[in-house]
Amino acid sequence: MLIPLLFNFITILLLISFIFLMVNKWQKSKPNHHKKLPPGPWKLPLVGHLHHIFGSHPHQAFANLSKKYGPLMHLKIGEVSTIVVSSPFIAKEVLKIQDPVCADRPETLAVKIMWYNFIDVAFCPYGEYWRQMRKICIIELLSSKNVRSFESIRLDEVSHLVESIRSSSLEVPVNLSDKIFFYISSITCRAAFGKVCRDPDTLIMVLKQAVALAGGFNFVDLFPSSKMLHIFCWNKFKLLKMRRKLDSILDDIIDEHEKNIANGNGDSGDEDFVDVFLRMKRSGKLEFPITNQNIKAILFDMFSAGTETASTTVDWAMVELMKNPLVMAKAQTEIRQALKDKKRVNENDIQTLQYLKLVIKETLRLHPSIPLIPRACREEFEVNGYIIPFKAKVMINIWAMGRNPDIWHRPESFEPERFENSSIDFLGAHFEYLPFGSGRRFCPGMTFGLATVELFLAQLLYHYDWKLPQGMNSNDLDMTEAEGLAVSRKENLYLIAKPYNPSIID
Repeated sequence: MLIPLLFNFITILLLISFIFLMVNKWQKSKPNHHKKLPPGPWKLPLVGHLHHIFGSHPHQAFANLSKKYGPLMHLKIGEVSTIVVSSPFIAKEVLKIQDPVCADRPETLAVKIMWYNFIDVAFCPYGEYWRQMRKICIIELLSSKNVRSFESIRLDEVSHLVESIRSSSLEVPVNLSDKIFFYISSITCRAAFGKVCRDPDTLIMVLKQAVALAGGFNFVDLFPSSKMLHIFCWNKFKLLKMRRKLDSILDDIIDEHEKNIANGNGDSGDEDFVDVFLRMKRSGKLEFPITNQNIKAILFDMFSAGTETASTTVDWAMVELMKNPLVMAKAQTEIRQALKDKKRVNENDIQTLQYLKLVIKETLRLHPSIPLIPRACREEFEVNGYIIPFKAKVMINIWAMGRNPDIWHRPESFEPERFENSSIDFLGAHFEYLPFGSGRRFCPGMTFGLATVELFLAQLLYHYDWKLPQGMNSNDLDMTEAEGLAVSRKENLYLIAKPYNPSIID
């Protein structure tokens, strides 16, 4: 009886100590009133504005708050100053005009552990090391030429997808979300590692959990100065366990490549991502020499970005097409008329499919795979008459801008035609539409991702007519978003596939 009482007393004592510590920190961290911060809602001691967004998806909560407090807001999330931008004009100021000042990434516990202490490209601090690694990724891995060189891999995996659907029993719903994710992950694995990973289920599990944790709120991240929270953070132990699993998989892959090189089997001229980085490592010509840790960080970047974002986009596109049958019919008519009696779609064919490209653009407007572009300030600067504090987290809410009625006609409607006579593109120069970001942190994998999305959608729409399971209608489709850095749908998409013309499917 004494032990539980003692335990409860210690717990209460620790809690009271933590509260006093936080109050003291809060008093010391009150903003300098001589500096004009952007407006924001009322806040509480300790947690700041956390109660305004707790229980909601951050991009949705920020969008609702911005309707009242404006397109440039200051929120205090725990100890962390957070600036939310929901205007193309201000986004241009932050991402282009003030780009170097605001080119860092926010640091979080999940990213620190799972992305190897920020030595990757996506989350690495802005600087010379980041420039070096990004340059390698763009020139050696993700150039248009290199992306085209992976066409055979994409065609092979999408053919497996088509075959796996065809082998399913007719009138039995197919878990299309799972199939899309699995075969797109296979593309990324083969491009990055040279073949499908030996343990894809574990790698996919680690990826999904890491992306979910990286996009959520962790109290350690909200109160970074509290050593006590770091000691008692359960998520930290969970992340470290996941990281050990990831290390085991990636170490095996790198070891196998190093053995092939040692045995003279690595000079075939057909390099995957691991081969490229091992070549760079051996060259001794890099300003910042790299180790296997650096290679693993970049590989996890490639796998997470190349799999999660592309599969999320294809899944959202299929859901929107099921909810909008006229758009579905128009897209399928274009594809089938253009390809006529071809047995398969290749990537040259896709370049003629203009309406399909509009469908993808509209999908990314309504459902950007990364709804908040995260930046961090490297120094204090001014925007629109307001001070943005040093080290503030800056979130560009591209999800909100994509649904702004002042920018888009009928913004909640899925209407690919809105892009038909528009010059708006993916390249980051139109700040009302930034699915791949803008400025120095523009997504280097855009070409790789779009090639996969276009091919998968074209094949799915060409080979099959799709219908909902018996008893369902389009209003029953759940559009709830899942938690995570990349926002997928919470529920999987189950559809019945009817072969369009079985006699020509190989």
